[in-house]
Amino acid sequence: MIGVRKIVATGALALAFGLGSMAAGASEFINVLTGGTSGVYYPLGAALAKIYGEKIEGARTQVQATKASVENLNLLQQGKGEIAFALGDSVQAAWAGNEEAGFKKKLDKLRAIAAIYPNYIQIVASKDSGITDLASLKGKRVSVGAPKSGTELNARAILEAAGMSYKDLAKVEYLDFGESVELIKNRQLDATLQSAGLGVASIKDLATSLPVTVVAVPAAIPEKMGAPFLAATIPAGTYEGQTADVPTVAITNILVTRSDVSDEEAYQMTKQLFENLDTLKAAHKAASAIKPENGPKGLPIPLHPGAEKYYKEKGLL
Repeated sequence: MIGVRKIVATGALALAFGLGSMAAGASEFINVLTGGTSGVYYPLGAALAKIYGEKIEGARTQVQATKASVENLNLLQQGKGEIAFALGDSVQAAWAGNEEAGFKKKLDKLRAIAAIYPNYIQIVASKDSGITDLASLKGKRVSVGAPKSGTELNARAILEAAGMSYKDLAKVEYLDFGESVELIKNRQLDATLQSAGLGVASIKDLATSLPVTVVAVPAAIPEKMGAPFLAATIPAGTYEGQTADVPTVAITNILVTRSDVSDEEAYQMTKQLFENLDTLKAAHKAASAIKPENGPKGLPIPLHPGAEKYYKEKGLL
């Protein structure tokens, strides 16, 4: 298990899907950059790689597990991926070249394929910890996501909006979703903050293993955070033992490509995404929120011309 975690943490784990010979050219290769294997990006990315391999003629595809948003965007800029999942605020920071967020310079090659489903910032604590709200995180042991991942950037933003910082916590761990859950099960952590689609496997696992509290984030917090953050609700029953709706913060996920991906490849990646939504929904229910009409909306970077062509064909631009 430790070996697998190391591979995931370095972003080296990759599974090959699709058709085409090993000698296929760069234009026929699509590397899908995702996140940790216990999150939502990975199963959706695996499904997307399969779709592209089967539906895009001559394509050879691969799905790569990474530390998610920030690493994905940097890899795209370096030409080491063709399409990536990323959080909207990370994309915004990458376009601005926000060094604090993990971007040493403006990532000017980034282009959007589509706004997809919202991520929900989900703060979950063991019942034994006594954590009931944001304020009671003070003095507790909390995992805030992999260092400078989209989740970790969300953690900084939400604590700041609540008038808190990491200094208020007894211990801060920078761990992926699966590792965070394991430490809570072992009573080595009190809570985890995970930015993901609803029903993320890691929190489901935790909630079936021990009694948990899904921590409410009042609407005043996303209002203070501002765009691209929004008030949202984790519906009752999303996780075992969660008997009531829980208010929280949401942020749109974006599928991002690079400017030097050909117009035809970007067009096909956009088209096959929306024409095979049933396959994505079967991979994870978060995909139920993906809709073509939302694809070109609220993007902090320019659309790729290939994606733009698809939206214009459908009358969505």
